[in-house]
Amino acid sequence: MASFGLKVIRGVFGAAEHVAPRLTGRAAFELFCRTPNARALSDGERRAVDRAAAFMAEARHHWLKTAKGCVMVHEFRPEPGRAVQGTVLVIHGWRSRTEYMRAMIEGYRDAGYKVVSLDLPGHGQSQGRRLTLVSAVDAARLAGEWFGPFAAVVGHSFGGAVAANAVAGSVRNIPPLAAERLVLIAAPSSLPAIFTDFSRMLNVGPRSQAAMADRVEHIAGRPLHEFTGDRQLASRPVPTLVIHAPDDREVSADHARLYADAGDHVRLHWADGLGHRRILADKAVIERAIGFIAGHRDPVSLH
Repeated sequence: MASFGLKVIRGVFGAAEHVAPRLTGRAAFELFCRTPNARALSDGERRAVDRAAAFMAEARHHWLKTAKGCVMVHEFRPEPGRAVQGTVLVIHGWRSRTEYMRAMIEGYRDAGYKVVSLDLPGHGQSQGRRLTLVSAVDAARLAGEWFGPFAAVVGHSFGGAVAANAVAGSVRNIPPLAAERLVLIAAPSSLPAIFTDFSRMLNVGPRSQAAMADRVEHIAGRPLHEFTGDRQLASRPVPTLVIHAPDDREVSADHARLYADAGDHVRLHWADGLGHRRILADKAVIERAIGFIAGHRDPVSLH
């Protein structure tokens, strides 16, 4: 059953659709971009952060200044004396942070890669309470200017969408991020579909949805309907591995299939039974992600 607060919000948006749809659309867009308080952690999140304290202490931490504040980048280096194979950029998802990407980061670091992990705006140790695809892609651009080019960009959930759009150069006035390969884990591939789901949940009407789409085009320089994974990956055919669990309840497996439709440079691996979050810590998934970047093309399941 929907909470009382959600019922109120749905009622307000439903009524406002008939009175001031453009204003309502802008309000819905701002609500969509609002990030959770990174310091107000649940007990489980706090335990995960505490468990990762020693791991985070091994990193070098860098503040990068953006147009709206600062983002934090954490740099993890291989053991001293070991030849560095290249640099991997890791991008977490919505309501996530570098600590939750620990297993993946450790896997790449132990394989000889320097790993640069970005806390997106409004997440982890980065500043702000607002995140858009544009601000996320711009943060990835900054990381590229300081630490790139990258052997690969690895993104989980929303971070995968950020990675795909950053490498494709799909945002106006932000150049493509230089990367040899992409690994997208449990990543959404359609911004229009995400907006549709959000609008359905909050009872945002069609005219207000059109105003939301106008806002996207204003800040990103492209219409909303162009922000789909097949279009992004087809526009810049970087070898890409898509890893997704068929039972993912947060990001439908249909998103993985859309990425795979971009062309033969995209390989799709089904990680059965791992859901949306367990997939990040699975040893076989991590080994496959590392092997793909190292150029080992293991057989994978297409569609």
